[in-house]
Amino acid sequence: MTNIKNIGRFCPTDENGYILNDSSLQKIKPEYSKIIEEVTNYYQTHLGLDLHSVYVRGSIPRGLGIKGVSDLDTIAITKKDTNDIDLKWVDNAEQELNKKFNYINGVEFSFYYIDDILETAKFSIIPFMIKTHSVCVYGEDLEVLLPNYKADKTIGNEHLLNLKDQVKQAKEDLDDNDDVEDVLDCCGWIMKIIVRAGLALVIREENKYTRDLFPAYEIFSKYYPEKESEMKQALKYAVNPVGNTNEIIDFLDDMGDWMISESEKWLQIHNPKKVNNMEI
Repeated sequence: MTNIKNIGRFCPTDENGYILNDSSLQKIKPEYSKIIEEVTNYYQTHLGLDLHSVYVRGSIPRGLGIKGVSDLDTIAITKKDTNDIDLKWVDNAEQELNKKFNYINGVEFSFYYIDDILETAKFSIIPFMIKTHSVCVYGEDLEVLLPNYKADKTIGNEHLLNLKDQVKQAKEDLDDNDDVEDVLDCCGWIMKIIVRAGLALVIREENKYTRDLFPAYEIFSKYYPEKESEMKQALKYAVNPVGNTNEIIDFLDDMGDWMISESEKWLQIHNPKKVNNMEI
């Protein structure tokens, strides 16, 4: 079991408040180099000329990777619509790498069409992640072509707008699920969403953003001290998922429903004309 530690930081910003990308190849710890190389080789082998570039995002390219805790989240940018690409190999590749590199909590392959990434008239999470939380490990870096982002209501909307559906999906996935690994994955996934949604609730007051869970928990608790213990439990579940479906569902029925209620209030206040038709 991993202890809860005060690890992580808020994104640095420039003098105009735009989020700076503090990821770099130099910050990646040596132990992660081999698995990144193998992931990149998988992308090259199976996508060939359809591969434009590969990114690693999250804690590892920021120098915050923790053995046994950190995931290796990767993004492939493709030159062809992903609907037209054969991705049947992905599940086996992820399983093989997870067995070979057991100090990684999990390897994730993901695929996005370059035309969609460069269409930035409306906020989208993947261009945001490439711009602010990723490092290019293969191909041409698109970061310079993407807009700058601030810690503002646009990011708050991103974390809160789909929260109700995400909690509902988690409950449905957990109901009568006896696949322990699947339950653990679902628990970690939905609890990370809840902790980050907690930050979104106060993003307008703080003008700060982070994907890191501990600082998100702390800043939420400053504004909602009466919910500090519940958010700390969500943090614990995110770092150390449990396999008890009833325990998780009970938590989601309580803290999850409270978060949904608060998110709906927040969305209505900050998007009064648009929240009802979901066009934010």
